[in-house]
Amino acid sequence: MASPISIDSRDVLLAIDLQADFMPGGALAVDGGDEIVPLVNRLANRFEHVVVTQDWRPPGHASFASTHEGAKPFETKRLEFGDQTLWHDHCVQGTPGAELHPDLAVDLAFLILRKGMHPGIDSYSAFVEADGKTTTGLAALLKARGVKRVFACGLATDFCIAHSALDARGEGFATFVIEDACRAIDANNSLAEAWARMNAAEVWRIQSAEILGPSR
Repeated sequence: MASPISIDSRDVLLAIDLQADFMPGGALAVDGGDEIVPLVNRLANRFEHVVVTQDWRPPGHASFASTHEGAKPFETKRLEFGDQTLWHDHCVQGTPGAELHPDLAVDLAFLILRKGMHPGIDSYSAFVEADGKTTTGLAALLKARGVKRVFACGLATDFCIAHSALDARGEGFATFVIEDACRAIDANNSLAEAWARMNAAEVWRIQSAEILGPSR
């Protein structure tokens, strides 16, 4: 039986933030984050173009609660570019928590995109930093390679994946989120709200079997 979605050279798989600090036991753990790595690898084998993103924050990043005296994680603080949720220190450059999952097939990727490197700006999206204007350059690179469709997977559905998917749509790409190849945080209804934003932007929710075909 043919796969309903045919993948070709116009497509890119975007594997987002599959890093130790987002895995169970990490500083900002996403439940079941490690479970999707084998599926992401299977998907990557179907794509000519694969991009892996890696959160790569300098010590003392503005998004860390520890950077602001008296602040606590998950509080909101007003920064130059807008309101910022403060986080536990995570994915600090050169630390074990920033490392990609050891089983992730990174050699299939033509690019490992490090984001969150600007000390004063948070970063969720693979395309644009949280100030809404500082670009990562990914959209231009994908367009230069002839990419028309973006397929997103990884961590977490309601944060970095949603932001990346919405920005991909804003750049004119047809955009798909492979739901079962993602895991979500889902705090305070964040998952439903993220899907509502993505649905409104015509980001398509699909399952891995639509690319890989039915399991045998």
